[in-house]
Amino acid sequence: MTSLAAFVLASLVLVAVPGPNLIYIVTRSVRDGRRAGIVSALGVETGTLLHVIAAVCGLATLITGHPLVFAVLRYAGAGYLAYLGIRALRRRPRAAAADAAADDSAEAAGRSARRRLLRLYLDGVLINLLNPKVVLFFLAFLPQFLSTGLTPAETRTGMLLLGAVFMTVALALDLCYALLGATLARRLSGTPRRDRGLSHLTGGIYLGLAALVLV
Repeated sequence: MTSLAAFVLASLVLVAVPGPNLIYIVTRSVRDGRRAGIVSALGVETGTLLHVIAAVCGLATLITGHPLVFAVLRYAGAGYLAYLGIRALRRRPRAAAADAAADDSAEAAGRSARRRLLRLYLDGVLINLLNPKVVLFFLAFLPQFLSTGLTPAETRTGMLLLGAVFMTVALALDLCYALLGATLARRLSGTPRRDRGLSHLTGGIYLGLAALVLV
């Protein structure tokens, strides 16, 4: 296996480039705060773990080898991003939502908050998992840092270890972006008008990402 330091550096550069995952985490943090951004980052990197496992097990090769399956994955990813965009555009300002829920008990409010965080987590998983470009990325990227002449078992083990390193690097950067987004949220939110503007911006970003997936 080549230098681990070179792999970590390459991973840092690649993760730092803005893409659907990074933009999703930042917009979630800006729109819903630090906790939402952190949960979204955990969801995104759970998707990364599943992509790594798929690459190691050969499932990613199977997907890319069948154009119909790859096309279904591509359109499913774009459709899900479009759904998130429409949902964000239709979302009420937080002040109005708070008024509507004023009579809820503390226990009910806690359950609602947990359900929302779970939904954000699953959104992150699906956004990453349904991105066909990530499938291609791991198939092309990980083998470059493996030595030649390895047995199939050694190759799978090496890819799994590199994938774990990549996921750790990505999660660290994702959490930094989540905290950055939360800092921006404190400056941008606070009034129904601003919240409405953030919802429109978030929805527009998701719809733009949906179009980007299809390019």
